[in-house]
Amino acid sequence: MQKSTFLIKKMDCAAEEQLVRMKLQEVEGIQQLSFDLANRKLEVIHIGEVEPIAGAIHELKLDDHFVSSENTDGISYRETESNERKLLIYVLLINAFFFVVEMITGFISHSMGLVADSLDMLADALVYGLSLYAVGGTILRKKKVAKVSGYFQLFLALLGFSEVIRRFLGYGETPVFSTMIIVSLLALLGNAASLVILRKTQSDDAHIKASQIFTSNDVIINIGVMIAGALVYFTNSRYPDLIVGTIVFAIVLRGAFRILKLAK
Repeated sequence: MQKSTFLIKKMDCAAEEQLVRMKLQEVEGIQQLSFDLANRKLEVIHIGEVEPIAGAIHELKLDDHFVSSENTDGISYRETESNERKLLIYVLLINAFFFVVEMITGFISHSMGLVADSLDMLADALVYGLSLYAVGGTILRKKKVAKVSGYFQLFLALLGFSEVIRRFLGYGETPVFSTMIIVSLLALLGNAASLVILRKTQSDDAHIKASQIFTSNDVIINIGVMIAGALVYFTNSRYPDLIVGTIVFAIVLRGAFRILKLAK
């Protein structure tokens, strides 16, 4: 039995951790995975050669680097299937709830920033949902759901881009800045709640530091929408909202392509 260590530089949040988990389900001989998001490190307990594992990780294009392999007497990390399923359900529900809230309030307040942020929540929810559905399931089932979810997310992102372009051309109303700020603040609290839940899967104190990295992408988006709301108020212009919306739609689009890679 071997313990192989990888550095994955672009693995800085829970969604990317789940992408790696799902990808490695295709590889035979893996006994256990241990993630250290603070240091962007993955340790794999496995039987057999490391090359199939390294190849699967490299296909995700997360700037990975194989560090070393060494013999080990057994598995030093334990995660039960039931505990993993329960935590994934909690985080899935939080992300799905804020997807609905931000989507509705985004259209009501004419804010593309909120609509884009809702799709980012949807992207996370899809990843957690795929992971949840794949727990104890077959690779074929996982790939079918990944393909449908990836194309759905891709469609929504492109639809969002088209709406941003339409509004840049002068159509639509100036967004309601107060709604942008309040709802984004609530979404930020939702991300913090997800963080607390997901930290329960980690027993190493080093992952307290990882929590700052863990939510960095989503928190930056939430803060960006709040700043855009303030700029909308001071400038009485729709452009700050549209700029933030464009950036977030690009992030969502990147997530869609990552999910589709899993379906190959």
